[in-house]
Amino acid sequence: MSTHFEGRFEVEFKYRLTDRAAFQEVLAALTPEVMLEDNQELDCYFDTPERTLAREGKSLVIRTMMPSGIRLWILKGPEPDRCEAVNISNADKAISMLHTLGYEEVLHLEKRRSIYFVGPFHLTLDHLTGIGDFAELAIMTDDEGALPAYRQQLLALAARLGLQDGQLETRSYRTLCEQHDSLKRQNLT
Repeated sequence: MSTHFEGRFEVEFKYRLTDRAAFQEVLAALTPEVMLEDNQELDCYFDTPERTLAREGKSLVIRTMMPSGIRLWILKGPEPDRCEAVNISNADKAISMLHTLGYEEVLHLEKRRSIYFVGPFHLTLDHLTGIGDFAELAIMTDDEGALPAYRQQLLALAARLGLQDGQLETRSYRTLCEQHDSLKRQNLT
């Protein structure tokens, strides 16, 4: 995993894209370094039967990425900027271990993701079926004191990319998927 993804804290801004192709043109003009393009990602979210992690503002995720073959164990929260990830060699074994510990799979989230680097920042271009296209601009660090400066730098990068405040999406992909699934269930009844 790239050094771009090391640290205990992540500053991240997510923007809903109205024109993915136009955004890609603007991004290409910045000549980003490409980490990977068009990977299929499956995020398996886990929680206790009582949903303790969700109540505490935490997410526990096992992510598999294909064709890159990257497999990650990810923990987010409880603080908004808290995020840690570690490579794992066997996602199936990690999932089995979580089940043994009493955790349940509470959500499967699939997305198509491309990852780019623009200077010290990483940018993901995501598509979630039925939900839309998004650009996430982020940086990870162990230096909690650097978070305010990184927020300002990421907002400046967003402006260079033509992203507007009105496109800012503050809900997590998990929340967006849960809301989408809830609406689908309501429409079926």
